[in-house]
Amino acid sequence: MQFEKISFTNATGQQLDGRLDQPAGKHPAAYALFAHCFTCTKDSKAAAYISRALTELNIAVFRFDFTGLGESSGDFAETTFSSNVADLVAAADYLQAAYAGPQLLIGHSLGGAAVIRAAAQIPSARAIVTIGAPSDPGHVMRHIQDHRNEIESRGVAQIDIAGRPFRIKKEFLDDLAQHRMSGAVRDLKRALLVMHAPRDNTVGIDNAAAIFKEALHPKSFVSLDNADHLLSRAQDARYAGALIAAWADKYIEKSPTVADPAADSAWQVQTRIGPQGYTTEISTGDHQLTADEPIAVGGANKGPTPYDYLLAALGACTVMTLRMYADRKKWPLEGVTVDLKHHKIHAKDCLECETAKGYVDRIEREVGLFGVLTADQQKRLLEIADRCPVHRTLGSEINILSRLKDTH
Repeated sequence: MQFEKISFTNATGQQLDGRLDQPAGKHPAAYALFAHCFTCTKDSKAAAYISRALTELNIAVFRFDFTGLGESSGDFAETTFSSNVADLVAAADYLQAAYAGPQLLIGHSLGGAAVIRAAAQIPSARAIVTIGAPSDPGHVMRHIQDHRNEIESRGVAQIDIAGRPFRIKKEFLDDLAQHRMSGAVRDLKRALLVMHAPRDNTVGIDNAAAIFKEALHPKSFVSLDNADHLLSRAQDARYAGALIAAWADKYIEKSPTVADPAADSAWQVQTRIGPQGYTTEISTGDHQLTADEPIAVGGANKGPTPYDYLLAALGACTVMTLRMYADRKKWPLEGVTVDLKHHKIHAKDCLECETAKGYVDRIEREVGLFGVLTADQQKRLLEIADRCPVHRTLGSEINILSRLKDTH
């Protein structure tokens, strides 16, 4: 999978931040648009894993931050359910103009109610998916009920949602009161997949029943057993993504799959960081990784450090190289472990180093060999460890070319 950072303008002129995930090496057969949950962002686990599952089936996914959330501009306090719907329509219009209109709309929680509302304004949409969605946008009121009197009397209140403060205005409540979903669901005229967890304590399963009952065929329901509302466990999010991809295949109209002429020059690895903190997304084709720094140095400790990944690359290359060599020689190598650590030492303390002043990087590697091996075989395997491609790269002259990418 490869991704592209995208910015577009909504109906009120706000700049919204988005991300387009696409299959690596070929043009997508279709496009999907994802709407995240209330106060969430495009980078939620549900969005990430569902996007990955769809790109594996050659469906590109556009996910973005609603106004005032994540990396998008604007004030969250000025937004409403209606403005979220308008943001979705603006995102669909952008896709239509720049790539192709989204045939699949996916909404998580309140985002599910939003995609149902927005569908009538997105002509390209052929199939709709809701995940843990309320049958009425007014369901959100249950989470801010304790502050309702303050909002009604003062016009605004600051509330805590999932550990983060948000300002909610009276206009938000008034807008919710105007929306009733029954008519929008009944008039959808698109295939609908309703996904819900029976033990969802945030939006009860009765909401899924109400949506499903109101909808006309074709409609489907999938139970997300044991999942929580946010699909915070990776296995639950991956499961939902795989099911959506399989279900959508029946309803969307796919363009012929063609190879991307730029595939040979496609970047092997892409990294991306947001406006705050050090948490970094890493895309290596079909695999998604996360890097970060320890809490002690200002990070969130959500993933290995860059140097951890450097050591991991060397360790993985080492064990693979030894496995290949032993298999070719038909030696009884049953397993290999490699322990590594990185630190800096004074150049004067390194007798084998060419650098004479300052510091040099040192990586220590300890290789464990398992199996009935002779002393000569073990010695030879240790020599082969120094010949793994990553080891050779690190030990040779490296020419790194840097240039600015046009992000506008």
